[in-house]
Amino acid sequence: MASVCVDVHRIKAYRAAFPRLHERNMNGVICWGGDLLPERLIAAYSLGIFPWFNEEPILWWSLAPRCILPLDRFVLPKRSARAIKHANFELSLDRAFSEVIDGCAQPRSGEKGTWITEDMRKAYCRLHELGYAHSVEVWRDGDLVGGLYGVGLSRGFFGESMFHKTSEASRFALVGLVSLLVMRQACLLDCQQETPHMMRMGAIMVSGEEYQNLLTQAHLGRRVRYTENIWKPWTERYVWLKDQERWGII
Repeated sequence: MASVCVDVHRIKAYRAAFPRLHERNMNGVICWGGDLLPERLIAAYSLGIFPWFNEEPILWWSLAPRCILPLDRFVLPKRSARAIKHANFELSLDRAFSEVIDGCAQPRSGEKGTWITEDMRKAYCRLHELGYAHSVEVWRDGDLVGGLYGVGLSRGFFGESMFHKTSEASRFALVGLVSLLVMRQACLLDCQQETPHMMRMGAIMVSGEEYQNLLTQAHLGRRVRYTENIWKPWTERYVWLKDQERWGII
C-alpha cells in the first residue's frame, strides 16, 4: 500500500458539503458534479452516498430503500455450494485489484456499455493504493475467473461490482468477502441495489432510517464523533486457509 495518507480535514469538509439525505430526489440522486478524489469518495461512502454515472457530470446517489446483506443471513444455494466444493477454486485478497475492476467493467449480456468509466477505474485504483478499496479474486489453474471489489471503511464494506468467467466464481468471491467481514467484526455489507442474485443469498431491503442506523453502528454515521480511526485504511494482509474456509492474517 502507498505510504501517502489521505487528508482527514478534507474528508470532514467534504462530508459537511454533501446535502442532507432527505434532499435526494425520488430516484435516489442527492447531488451531482465534483470530482473523484480519494477524500471525496471516502466522505461520500461514510455517509452512505456513492457515485454512479456514464457521462459527465458525476451523479451521487443515496438509495432508499437500500439493499444490504446481513452477515448472519448469508446463505449459498445448495446447488452452488455443491458446485463450488468441486470447482477447485482458490481465493486471494487484493492480489489483482486492477484486473478485477477491468473484469467488472466488461458489459453484461444485453448491455451496450458500462458505468465503470476510465475515470472511475483510476479513482478506485487510487483508493486501493491507499488501502480503502479492496478486491477478492477467484482463481482456477492460475487464471483469474471471477471476483468482486468495493470500499472498506471502519466496520462497513460497500460492494461495488462483481464478475465471473466461470460458473459460481462470483458467488465464491462473496463467500470470501463474508468470511473476511466476519473476521473483521464488520456489521454492514452494503449491496446498494436489489438484484435477484443477491436476494437469493440472504440480502434484504432496509429503509433509509434503518440504513443510517447501520452506518452509525459501523462508526460512520453523522452522529459519530470525528476521529481519524473512522477512516483508517485496511492494511492487514490475509491468506485464504482453504482447509478451514476462512482468512488468516499473515
